[in-house]
Amino acid sequence: MLLSATYGFACTNLIVTKGASADGSVMVSDAADSHTRYGCLAYVLAGDHKKGEMRDILQWGSDKRGPFYYHGQIPQAPHTYNVMCNMNEHQLIIGETTWDGRKQIEDTTAILDYGSVMNICLQRCTTARQAILMFAELTDQYGYCQTGESLSFADKNEAWIMDIYPRRPHYDKNGVNTNKGVVWAARRIPDGYICAHANNARIMKIDFNDPENCLYSKDVVDEARRNGWYEGTDEDFSYADTYCPLDAQGYMRSCDNRVWSFFNRFGEEDMYQYLDYVMADNPSHRLPLWVKPKTKISVEMLAAAMRDHYEGTPFDMRKGVAAGPHECPYRWRDNDWTVDGVKYANERATAVQQTGFWFIGQARSWLPDEVGGIIWFAVDDAGTAPLTPVYACSQDISDHYRFGNGSLIEYSATSMFWVTNRIAQLCYLHYNTTGDEVADVIKKHEAEMVAKIAENDVKVLDMYNKSPKKAVKYLTKFSIAEQDALFEQWDKLDKYLLVKYMDGNIKKQDENGKFITFEGRDFAPVSPAVKGLNPAFKKAIVNEKGDFHRVRLFEKVDK
Repeated sequence: MLLSATYGFACTNLIVTKGASADGSVMVSDAADSHTRYGCLAYVLAGDHKKGEMRDILQWGSDKRGPFYYHGQIPQAPHTYNVMCNMNEHQLIIGETTWDGRKQIEDTTAILDYGSVMNICLQRCTTARQAILMFAELTDQYGYCQTGESLSFADKNEAWIMDIYPRRPHYDKNGVNTNKGVVWAARRIPDGYICAHANNARIMKIDFNDPENCLYSKDVVDEARRNGWYEGTDEDFSYADTYCPLDAQGYMRSCDNRVWSFFNRFGEEDMYQYLDYVMADNPSHRLPLWVKPKTKISVEMLAAAMRDHYEGTPFDMRKGVAAGPHECPYRWRDNDWTVDGVKYANERATAVQQTGFWFIGQARSWLPDEVGGIIWFAVDDAGTAPLTPVYACSQDISDHYRFGNGSLIEYSATSMFWVTNRIAQLCYLHYNTTGDEVADVIKKHEAEMVAKIAENDVKVLDMYNKSPKKAVKYLTKFSIAEQDALFEQWDKLDKYLLVKYMDGNIKKQDENGKFITFEGRDFAPVSPAVKGLNPAFKKAIVNEKGDFHRVRLFEKVDK
């Protein structure tokens, strides 16, 4: 069963190695950000395949067939693994973020897009290193039809970052491309460190003599020389600078700023020294590829980083007139604009309203693969969306998360994406009240889930030792039950928030959360639904039409 999955356009990946995590797990987070992406939980069941069987390659993120969607076929593997979202049954996790890089000629004969290759690797590989090599091998063989990508590869022991860019096609007299695939570089992230990428190539230097920690295509430098993009020595070669040259707003301020914020939140190093870079004032002052965290990072801490809007930094999106009257850390289009010939742009945060789905993949080496691999999954904006734990061995999902239950143009009352989106819309209106309350509910829910998973692991281990098949069946039911329960909780929360925050008021509640009513009456006392208008917003009103709004004071005259 192959269902719609990630096809990101402006995503963010955060990577935590084994020695940097609180419990010794390896974690990768990924947000599939797109204004056209409907959030659902994709999965592929494990299977055995006959010799000669072929696998269709469809444009990733689509279940349709047609000239645009159907790319071709490749031979199927004898056996394919179970894949839940972006993690397989062997605890392999793959994430991605897209970047354009240099203008490139598209390979019109290629059949593989990055999402398809990722999924094929998840179905066929057990380790990060194996998946990196297979990704390169498949694109070399069948061609690659998209732009630049940064990819996260992680398993239960190590994590890697990989940058890829399509080779310039060379067609022979028969129209066959003799220069297929991608030029690439991959670096193993040192254990005890954290890394991130956000729509910008991140690898600069390549250590050509360290195959344990650095992998690359043999022509990674020669391809750049052939295209006239690089003339220096191999030793001075920088992958990112060559294939993805910086521009002021696009890569430093909008992309690497998200990496900076993650490093600033957890990094041991003072990240404020790189403000000149992320402000696009000093392009040569590049961010490090990885940093050592000052504290061990938990699932909940990584989830908080995925909900980041630069809080507490000079880029804090809750501040200023652009945040509106109620400190909303979101910006609606236009993303950039020009006034009096000068161009301006909004910040681009890790958490954005146009997210289809996001996840944290957690690989735990001390447990059997069936128990150790967990995808913490959510749909819609990370800032207002709760994670639910899904064991990667699961063989089914809840209907509330299933592809086909609603779409971007078809509302479904039983879809988790739609109920989560409804709550988000309420939060955007009054973020410093409604948004704060939803954040508290999410925090409580996820703390309970972390504790519940710890208890469940102990329970299922005994079952696994007796029968792995029974354990998988149980974990599937457990995961579905939690998905169903979270939908019910969020459906009730949606209705509760609408009642409580109706018409710009807050209905008063007692210590048990019950709405207070006037004795013998059916209406409740209310208070203003704001903490107070954003000071910058009030000042902007005064600056625009202050005299018009000014309160006139005068003495009362007795007649």
